Amino acid sequence: MALEIVERTLGAMASGGIYDHLGGGFARYSVDQHWDVPHFEKMLYDQALIARVYLHAWQVTRDPRWLQVLDETLSYVLRDLRDPLGGLYSAEDADSEGEEGRYYVWTPEEITDVLGPTLAVEAAAWYGVTREGNFEGRTILHRARRGDLLRPASVEAARSKLLAARAIRVRPGLDDKVITEWNAMMCSTLVEAAGVTARDDWSAAAAQIATFLLEHLRRPDGRVLRSWCRGRAGLLGYAADYAWLLDCCTRLGELSGDVVWTEEAMTLARQLLALFEDDARGGLYTTGNDAPPLVVRPRDLYDGVTPAAGSVAAVALARLGALAGDGEFARAAGRIVDAVGGALATAPSAFPELLAAVALLEDGPIEIVIAGDRADLLHAARRRFLPGAVLAWRSTESLESAAVGGGLSRFESPLFEGRRDGFAYVCRRGACLAPVDSVDDLLAALDVAVGSS
Repeated sequence: MALEIVERTLGAMASGGIYDHLGGGFARYSVDQHWDVPHFEKMLYDQALIARVYLHAWQVTRDPRWLQVLDETLSYVLRDLRDPLGGLYSAEDADSEGEEGRYYVWTPEEITDVLGPTLAVEAAAWYGVTREGNFEGRTILHRARRGDLLRPASVEAARSKLLAARAIRVRPGLDDKVITEWNAMMCSTLVEAAGVTARDDWSAAAAQIATFLLEHLRRPDGRVLRSWCRGRAGLLGYAADYAWLLDCCTRLGELSGDVVWTEEAMTLARQLLALFEDDARGGLYTTGNDAPPLVVRPRDLYDGVTPAAGSVAAVALARLGALAGDGEFARAAGRIVDAVGGALATAPSAFPELLAAVALLEDGPIEIVIAGDRADLLHAARRRFLPGAVLAWRSTESLESAAVGGGLSRFESPLFEGRRDGFAYVCRRGACLAPVDSVDDLLAALDVAVGSS
């Protein structure tokens, strides 16, 4: 029942005008009950959070519609919001040429001019383009048949031509700030998507974003900054900036097998707690203890349009604690959860992201360790939707780097202790199933681990 509700919602969202049927990506919100008329502004954080849901839906169902929406949304971000240095811009405005939505809407005549009379009829029928229109005499492209998203070859050809024609129009205004929180959020989504789909371009884009943030939005003393624009960075980073950067670096370590990302995550975790943790009441302040003092130091508790900093941090700390074998990170996650325990018990729907941390802490993460060069086992573990799992492995490059340094400059997770090359290990709370060396046996072990939750 729950999955049916989710899929119906995802189908309706990607069918309405809130979704850009030509270029991918979602508008900020809709102004009508059918999701046909959006406020046309596109925000980076919306793309990051929505794309992740479509990814998870595809992992669970293998429905190609969800993979299509994921691909098109990430393609939009990497095509239209990427700075040449690697960071991602914040948003595109709703207006162009002085009119809201002008860039996105069409008339039948415009469709025919681009496609010719025959293909125009088919495209207009597919996207609901009429002479009357549905927005100030023009049409916002949409699918009247909700959830019917897989395009015939002819419509796909029409979409490509319409997208190319639209690119000649005056684009909406661009907010070219690079915000740490939103970039790291998208980086985390790209990392997950790259692992599940084995898309090297998404993996490379994620690493490029994280590298940009660490190089351009961090002071020489290591203090993370909030935003960057046209070569200048400023404002002390907030708890949310640290939390998401911690999350994406942790996930990059899992994706790449390169311990350097895990080391960055451990550094960020310690800074996060030192700067933002409330030692008296628990939880995180929004601003660091090095920020200019305010009359009231703010706190971000509830998950809203974006998850609260504490919620993101609790999940990231719990996952990092398992990967690093460091109980202090998990205990810190527990303190964040405990700080909102009363509100969490009475209004759990206000804390959806934090509930993921609760599950990780109560059940313990499923620890998947793959020793040696076993790409088949890696791929099998990644394709499953396992929100309570962490994945540890070492790439050849990471191992060679450690060897060059004599093994002294690289952190080594205790999860690898005593592991035999060529085998996968599935563990939880210090108890491990028998090591396996085949994809079928690994999937069976994961089923057992999930069933023990």
